[in-house]
Amino acid sequence: MSATDKHIRTEQVQELHNELRQWQSSFQLMHDEMTFIDHLLNSYAFQPNTPNLFERLTNYLDRLMTFKSKASEIMEALQKHEYELGGIMECTEGECDEDCLLKHEQLKMHTDSCIKDFGNLKAEIFNYAGGILKRRKPD
Repeated sequence: MSATDKHIRTEQVQELHNELRQWQSSFQLMHDEMTFIDHLLNSYAFQPNTPNLFERLTNYLDRLMTFKSKASEIMEALQKHEYELGGIMECTEGECDEDCLLKHEQLKMHTDSCIKDFGNLKAEIFNYAGGILKRRKPD
């Protein structure tokens, strides 16, 4: 492999690594948001006389748990992929590059889908919760 090829390969791997770090950052934020939403849904901040309140909160909590599990699986895959990206520089065959790029694109699809779906769930929960939170009377 020529020095130019090695430089181009290094830049490509660095781009993949940067994208991977962005995903990891998004998933860390998502984890923090899930924790907040979990605390919100388990709080006593809602009007108790709201119709179907328990059922809706239970549904949201169940869906949130599903996202936590899915996000955890994706985070593990991202960590494994990060390790593999580190090893790609040692690989001399173009096959390693193709396998790594294919895996990266698959992770991108799963990551983007999870982030989008969680954003939709979060918006749904916040829209619902915003209308039924207890209103504090001004002092």
